[in-house]
Amino acid sequence: MQNKGLIKLFAFLFGLVSIYQLSYTFITSRLENEAETYATARIPSTEDNYVAEREALEARYLDSIGDNTVLGYTTYNEAKKKELNKGLDLKGGINVTLQISVKDILKGLADNTRNPVFNKALADADQASKNSDDTYLNLFFEAFDNIKGDTKLASPDIFANKALSDEINFQMTDDQVKPIIRRKIDESIVSAFEVLRERIDGFGVTQPNIQREGTSGRILVELPGARDIARAQDLLSSTAQLEFWETYEPGNQPLINFFIQANEQLKTLVEDTGEEQVKEASEIDTLLSDVAQDSLDLTAERNPLFEKLQLNGPGFAIGIAAIKDTAEIGSWLRMPEIRRLLPAEVQFTKFLWERPSQNSEVAALYALKSNREGVPRISGDVVSDARDQFDQFNRPAVGMDMNVRGAKEWEKLTNEANLNNTGIAIVLDNKVYTAPGVSQVGGISGGSSEITGTFTVNETKDIANVLRAGKLPASAEIIDSFVVGPSLGQEAIDSGFTSFVIAMVFVLIWMFFYYGKAGIFSDIALVFNIVLIFGVLASLGAVLTLPGIAGIVLTIGMSVDANVLIFERIKEEVHKGKGKGQAINDGFNNALSSILDANITTGLTALILLVFGSGPIKGFATTLIIGILTSLFTAIFVTRLLVDWYISGKGRSLTFSTVITKNLFQNVNINFLSKRKIAYVISAIIVTAGVASLFTKGLDQGVDFVGGRNYQIRFIDPVNPSEITNDLTAVLGSASAKTFGDANQIMVTTKYKVDAQGTEVDDEILGILYNTLQKYLPDGATYEDFVPGGTNEDIGVMKYRKVGPTIADDIKKNAVWAVLGSLAVVFLYILLRFRKWQFSLGAVAAVFHDVLIVLGVFSFFSAYMPFSMEIDQAFIAAILTVIGYSLNDTVVVFDRIREIVTEKGFNAGININEALNSTLSRTLNTSLTTLVVLLAIFIFGGETLRGFMFAMIVGIIVGTYSSLFIATPVMFDTLKEKISKRNR
Repeated sequence: MQNKGLIKLFAFLFGLVSIYQLSYTFITSRLENEAETYATARIPSTEDNYVAEREALEARYLDSIGDNTVLGYTTYNEAKKKELNKGLDLKGGINVTLQISVKDILKGLADNTRNPVFNKALADADQASKNSDDTYLNLFFEAFDNIKGDTKLASPDIFANKALSDEINFQMTDDQVKPIIRRKIDESIVSAFEVLRERIDGFGVTQPNIQREGTSGRILVELPGARDIARAQDLLSSTAQLEFWETYEPGNQPLINFFIQANEQLKTLVEDTGEEQVKEASEIDTLLSDVAQDSLDLTAERNPLFEKLQLNGPGFAIGIAAIKDTAEIGSWLRMPEIRRLLPAEVQFTKFLWERPSQNSEVAALYALKSNREGVPRISGDVVSDARDQFDQFNRPAVGMDMNVRGAKEWEKLTNEANLNNTGIAIVLDNKVYTAPGVSQVGGISGGSSEITGTFTVNETKDIANVLRAGKLPASAEIIDSFVVGPSLGQEAIDSGFTSFVIAMVFVLIWMFFYYGKAGIFSDIALVFNIVLIFGVLASLGAVLTLPGIAGIVLTIGMSVDANVLIFERIKEEVHKGKGKGQAINDGFNNALSSILDANITTGLTALILLVFGSGPIKGFATTLIIGILTSLFTAIFVTRLLVDWYISGKGRSLTFSTVITKNLFQNVNINFLSKRKIAYVISAIIVTAGVASLFTKGLDQGVDFVGGRNYQIRFIDPVNPSEITNDLTAVLGSASAKTFGDANQIMVTTKYKVDAQGTEVDDEILGILYNTLQKYLPDGATYEDFVPGGTNEDIGVMKYRKVGPTIADDIKKNAVWAVLGSLAVVFLYILLRFRKWQFSLGAVAAVFHDVLIVLGVFSFFSAYMPFSMEIDQAFIAAILTVIGYSLNDTVVVFDRIREIVTEKGFNAGININEALNSTLSRTLNTSLTTLVVLLAIFIFGGETLRGFMFAMIVGIIVGTYSSLFIATPVMFDTLKEKISKRNR
């Protein structure tokens, strides 16, 4: 081997840098363990809010030592920035994909025009987007072109308005306007991205991740370690639309008359829609109804509105209602039949609910003075600064300063409120936060104001944060969310580490058992390889996920493949009578071609996975690619250095086998090709049965592909999933529960309101789950115990996922393209490498064979296996890995066939059988080690990975079989026909 000195230096420096990078992770881990021990010793487990108190004390401890020097070269705060990032499934937290509404941006650019052609085009684009992959903007342009007639995009009441007058004038054509609008849309999405980044920076989590997804208007946000899930979701989806409105004076008679008439009208409307069913009233319903009856002296007949709404609310509120009834009352007040009843002097009234305090059961309704356009008196764009502070009663509050224009409007508005005896409603995202009166004659000058209410300190921090960052240019809908509780993350670390250690120990022992002293050198290279993988991950700032650990563990199994190939070739050279030094040199050189071909094909599938995958799947692909590169380096160079060093010593003898394995697979002469027809029949039967199952039973598609929500819920005692399914179906309409791992844990899937926007629906479903499943929870378990990241880490929702229908379609299409793309790329690579299409055909036929069998097994056995066999993104990752592994095996066989056939000729398949027999030791050795590694992950790696690993186990077994009995025979049969025709 040339340049040994340079390789030694590089290996030394590479290892040193990797250890240095990993040292930061060891430092933070040690200090955080100290903080946990410190906090646990001081907070009794019986303490109310034990988890929150313990975490707060841990944070204070780490804060106090954050700048202390550690090991003379870093501090905790510096090390935290450089540690190996852990993903949600290992650390807990939230991952969301936000869809910025291009429709909202278009309406804003058009100054909320009422132009019928423009609004019809928006409606048509809405409809078309449900069944199209095209962007919303393209669909809008297409819809506009179809119906525009003489209307132009540059019409004064569309885009040639005052706000865009510097760039668009009414003389421009549609083709001239479209690029400008595209740029404006992109600028708005960039603005939304920056607003979200500023909000996240103020949220307080370490190592947040935010990135745009192409030009789709989607923004991916990951907050690992975020414990307060509801707070994080509100922060991300809030548009920060701050508005200031004047309320009506208390007891406004026209409004009182309106509500009385609305109640009378609703009697007819409710009866007509069949909603007059008598329901069991809660205490709060009864209380509100009694008060309403007394105050208005109504008759005993049904009064739909006043049974839910009590007039004369506190302060400047028009009424008060139970929180659970606010949505229904709001829908009544928006009905055209009801809105028409508003008297002329209050006909544009805007009704909004207050933001209730945390433990309140009621919310106040406010009537706000509005105009025909529904524009507030003052908008949030006048706010120049905001901060969290405490009011005069030492309660958390938010202080605001306004610019010059805002200060003048604020003085005018507060003066009018003082004269009219009305309040000023401060509204954030359509919720009234406070509505104080104004006692100062002449109004409040200077532009300073304060938002007060029943806030926590964190809430005032968040409100000030979003106001400083500014409002989003459009609404941001959470179309995909993934939430993991912290306790589940720790369990994933434990199970992942266990599977990692078991797999590592087995491979180390097996290599020593099979190859003796040479196996020890392979083991040293393997351990060095693992250090390099983690070091590279840390230095690149990559995120380690549970599938990523699976990728590393799989790398352990596959990394020995290169050493197996080398050692088997060295043994062959020794059997030819060559000296030990020459045999080692030729063995390394002859194995190089097979090693490179095998790893390139696997690497190509990993690259496809990296391009088309998302979230944890990218983590799997990243670790697999890094593992392939470091494995090549350690197997080819590090192992060679160790072997050369050992044999250079006097009197040292190096064998590549042990007494037990010395004669294994020697003189094997199996006629594989003679058995190909039997193999064809067996494979045809299995594939046909699998395809039949796919057409009849189909696949158990997860929410990744069909949309919906799923919740991993844990109880103390075992539960009956069928009983829970019935309970939840009764309230959600669509729900299923399956045992997930242990008998006390289930996975609930539902499509209830999957199209609905906003975190309110998430909260609603969590509330329904809690109320329905409360009977299965321990006595005294509260809602706060039940929700993700709640006060009890042993019960409740451990993890949940929401996928909207639109993104589910995208995920499914990306999965199909990933599989097809990997097949096409590998077909071309093998064609270029082997120069004969018959080799490509054999490889692709084997891959199709393997994929169909895996799909068939999942279709047929999904109802019988005691673990989840849902088809999701992880399953697609497994399929692509199976493709890579199958091709890896096939390419090694093909490489040996090409070598022997080139040397000895085709010879009616005799030499092909010789090639298959000569690689049999390598094929079975690599397959066995990889299979045992996968079994270790399957058994010890946790429930989340079980279906993923099962797919790979089936794939490895089938892939090993197909490389011998499908790929090679198909290549042989097609190549034989070509040779026969040429010889005629």
